[in-house]
Amino acid sequence: MFHNHSGDAQLMFKFTTAAALAASILLPLSTQAQTKDIVTTAVEAGSFSTLAAALDAADLIGVLQGDGPFTVFAPNDAAFAKLPEGTVEALLADKEALTKILTFHVVPGKVTSDAVVKISEASTVAGINAQIEVKMGEVYVSGAKVIKADIAASNGVIHVIDSVMLPPDF
Repeated sequence: MFHNHSGDAQLMFKFTTAAALAASILLPLSTQAQTKDIVTTAVEAGSFSTLAAALDAADLIGVLQGDGPFTVFAPNDAAFAKLPEGTVEALLADKEALTKILTFHVVPGKVTSDAVVKISEASTVAGINAQIEVKMGEVYVSGAKVIKADIAASNGVIHVIDSVMLPPDF
């Protein structure tokens, strides 16, 4: 029992086509609007206040809010707390050393965990290679253990690490 109401069918086709077109345009925008840049994502997580303060002191916030993409091996507040007493304060006062350490935590491009485990080193923004090892199923980057991987951001990816990575000459 099919009734052919050509006017109804045409109207339904136009409505369906318009809805599909609107969805295809709006869906990427809404998805994009929900994903925040690396700095905002880290700050909103609530466990990177020391890293945020360090990025601010080194004038790197604007860079990591840029287009990227970037991969950041982000030490959380507990990682900074492991440093000897006075180290964070000394680094915040020494912009050059702080910048070198922080850029040692950043790799150009988006390197997700499935790619990280396939490489033995990654060239960092500091111009120094970070060593990557997989031990008993755990990933280590220059001695720091990745404790949470693949936190998506609009301009890259964050991997949370349990200690601050220091370049070899520190």
